[in-house]
Amino acid sequence: MGCVAAPACAQPSPAAVAIFNQYVSAVDARMAQEHASAEEFLAPVDWTRVRAEGIAVEPLTKPGGATLPGALLHGWRATAFAKGGTAANLERVLRDFAGYPRVFAPQVVSARVEGHEGDAAQVWMRVRQRHVITVTMDATYDVRFGRLDAAHGWSVSRSTEMDVVTADGKQGERALDGALWQLDTWWSWEERDGGLAIQVETVSLTRSVPWGLGWVVGPYVESVPRDSLEFTLGAAVRAVVKRREMEIP
Repeated sequence: MGCVAAPACAQPSPAAVAIFNQYVSAVDARMAQEHASAEEFLAPVDWTRVRAEGIAVEPLTKPGGATLPGALLHGWRATAFAKGGTAANLERVLRDFAGYPRVFAPQVVSARVEGHEGDAAQVWMRVRQRHVITVTMDATYDVRFGRLDAAHGWSVSRSTEMDVVTADGKQGERALDGALWQLDTWWSWEERDGGLAIQVETVSLTRSVPWGLGWVVGPYVESVPRDSLEFTLGAAVRAVVKRREMEIP
């Protein structure tokens, strides 16, 4: 994980990293079990709520994140349904990394593939978050795709480097330097009921909120993981529906 130009740049403690890795390993194991069965491919969800709200977001950790030594761990899951969507269309959207600045604007500013082999890719992205102050980050991810069958697919991305580029205000920039250390994301999708059910789960490791800087760091580390997840899934649903509409004669 990266760090911008600051000798005193905060880094996660070994204890926090160990707990985060243990948590991620448990998610990996659960996902592997779910993805091995068409009947249990997605985590249980209230589909009435999903259809009523469009996107159902639920926390997987306590409010504000689980407290680790000098860090916070945030787990979130979001589920949506794209009417008329197909697994093939979503996979095209997710694999088209060069198109991310268009599909996921304004959060994704630019993106490029730095390495690619089969269903694995190394992707660099510049992401901009606006929440109290504006933060721009460069992040590199290892991304893998997989399928159970033509109607069921998944992908997982793991951040390998995250650097704050700019933040509005000198105090905000110092406070947010190294605020987000790790972000892992799992996508799962299945065709059902005349459309595509999509589920996204994220686990992030952030610094704890420094005393006296809660107004800057607090909203970022507590709200951005949820807000970003909801925005990303919503943008993906719109892109899938648009692709479907373009295919209809």
